[in-house]
Amino acid sequence: MRSLLGQSAEARAEAFLQSHGLTLLARNWRCRFGEIDLIMQDGATRVFVEVRLRSRSDFGGAAASVTPAKQRKLLAAARQYLSTLKALPPCRFDVVALSGDAPPDWLKNAFDDVG
Repeated sequence: MRSLLGQSAEARAEAFLQSHGLTLLARNWRCRFGEIDLIMQDGATRVFVEVRLRSRSDFGGAAASVTPAKQRKLLAAARQYLSTLKALPPCRFDVVALSGDAPPDWLKNAFDDVG
């Protein structure tokens, strides 16, 4: 059940980002460091997207669930992905937070380094 909800949330986030002009490059890209939900292209910028779904906001909602530990995993996975490219593009990390039927909350450049 949880994976179906996750897939639905990722599909919803992907459609939302595409409606804003981003192009999908990869979905659920995996490596030894973890998984990147969506890798998108926004003009010249490579965008690593974390999709978060929360049914309740008791603990700060979906965006608050991207902890420093999760950010470190995403950074490590992104570095691994970038190591497969011939040239290093400009990059950013976005979060698309989904809660129920509310419009997605798109946090551009949600973080860039956590030390």
